[in-house]
Amino acid sequence: MKEIITKIKCLVNTPLSVLDVFISTLYNFNSDRKKGNYMPRTYTQRKPEEYNLFRTVFTWITCNLVYGLYYKLACNLKVMGKENVPKKGFYIVASNHVSAVDPFLMVYATGRPIAYMAKKELFESKTGRFFLNLLGAFAVNREKLEVSTIKTAIGIKKTNWLLGLFPQGTREIDGNMEHISRGFAAIAKTTKSDIIPVAITGATKEERKPFRGNMKIKIGKPIAYRENTQEMIDIWINAVSELSKEEGLKENESKEAVS
Repeated sequence: MKEIITKIKCLVNTPLSVLDVFISTLYNFNSDRKKGNYMPRTYTQRKPEEYNLFRTVFTWITCNLVYGLYYKLACNLKVMGKENVPKKGFYIVASNHVSAVDPFLMVYATGRPIAYMAKKELFESKTGRFFLNLLGAFAVNREKLEVSTIKTAIGIKKTNWLLGLFPQGTREIDGNMEHISRGFAAIAKTTKSDIIPVAITGATKEERKPFRGNMKIKIGKPIAYRENTQEMIDIWINAVSELSKEEGLKENESKEAVS
């Protein structure tokens, strides 16, 4: 099968063919299932070459033309502070977590592809596993930081993608900033990467009702990584808390209107 894929790739003249994603995945699934030894991939670790042209385009279309456009028209989605996102280089995008659509909105807001860390339970269903695979997400253990997570983060640093995560670990619709995982600061320290703080407001399921919502995403300036992980956590919490303040968002909107 590998020889067949190689020949087809030569014909289309690209090493980033969509055929890698679909043909090999479907072939291996059917082949192993017939043998009775099918074990779905866990997706706990990804290689840099997996963040290819196909996944970049798929992510851009999904997050911008589907989610971004819809919420911009239906829920008055506004993005502030986009100039704080460098166009090049590796950064960790760390946001508060209020809804299931947050990862898609982050890609739309930053304008760059983001590989998200997702809880391993989301990969248990065939549909979820297939969709998350196309988006370049990878499975993590929320209880502890594993070696595979660190290796994937280091690999992503070699690409033009950003790393996305939610330090809260789970959705907090009441704005609670407690129970923050230390893992994101440890990843920043290990990869020597700065953190971009992001605050999302008005995006809970109750708030994002069509034509009645008022969603906002505020992006702060990158936080330089430090040897002291607790210091990074405290700075991130303060940054997101400040960005989340409604009065701060309104003030920023007024300045943009004047300019």
